[in-house]
Amino acid sequence: MNESIESLLNDQIKYEAQASMQYLAMASWADTKGYSGVADFFYSQSEEERLHMTKLMKFVNERSGNVIVPALEQPKADFDSLLALFEKFLKSEIFVTEQINKVIYECLQQKDYNVHNFMQWYVTEQLEEEATARTLLDKLNILGEDRSGYYLFDKDIKDFIGSGTN
Repeated sequence: MNESIESLLNDQIKYEAQASMQYLAMASWADTKGYSGVADFFYSQSEEERLHMTKLMKFVNERSGNVIVPALEQPKADFDSLLALFEKFLKSEIFVTEQINKVIYECLQQKDYNVHNFMQWYVTEQLEEEATARTLLDKLNILGEDRSGYYLFDKDIKDFIGSGTN
């Protein structure tokens, strides 16, 4: 495996693991605030990111690469509001997309079409992830400061779990 691509894939493994831990912290925050639907959503997102990480690890191993299991930073665990929580969600997904694009770019530079092909799944996945984050953030922005709407938001977010839109 090309060393620069292997390094970027190991970085991506870390980003996926970090996102998983961040979403776990977000789920815990929502749980303690009484937002069970939001908590379930982020528990599900955390598991999804962990699966993304595992998929990358298996791919690198199958290609005779060297996987580096990453040390992770403490995730942000306290949020001022649901809006802040979902702003963090969108920001995280945009970051992951940018990093995937770096891997794709390097694959094209190195003419590594096997890794490029493998990474197309992540490109598609990130389009869906960002769309979900934007949709949910838009809904919260529509609610504005109307906290009574948070109950319905919390109830309705369960429609995003396992629906293929997250």
